[in-house]
Amino acid sequence: MKRYLAICLMSFAAAAAQAKDIVDTAVAAGNFKTLATALQAAGLVDTLKGPGPFTVFAPTDAAFAKIPKADLDALLKDKAKLAAVLAYHVVPGKVMAKDVKAGKVKTVQGSDLTVTTANGVMVDNAKVTATDIAADNGVIHVIDSVVMPK
Repeated sequence: MKRYLAICLMSFAAAAAQAKDIVDTAVAAGNFKTLATALQAAGLVDTLKGPGPFTVFAPTDAAFAKIPKADLDALLKDKAKLAAVLAYHVVPGKVMAKDVKAGKVKTVQGSDLTVTTANGVMVDNAKVTATDIAADNGVIHVIDSVVMPK
């Protein structure tokens, strides 16, 4: 019985150690370095490490590279604008790919994202390239462009 209990406790500890929040999950993926830097510059790391749940439409490093360097540098230095842009990529709740419906979706920033599903899933003008990257406080869907609030 003691041995069984010890095995159960070790399994629980291993599972707890493997659980990652949205920020840690994105960092571990390796292709969200610019997003991680931006979250830190905007002061949003603690929010996305919070209980959530959140759905994040996460632009890759290649998506951020589409923004001219001078514009990206300026955005990274403007904490309020950067926070608004990043919050526009976050939807409250955990929305898995199978639950996505076309239409308007309210973001944490306050504006609506437009989701279309006609030729693959699009979020505003960004194509969703990967879905359902699970985190313990939500889910990440990868997008190929940075979307800007209106």
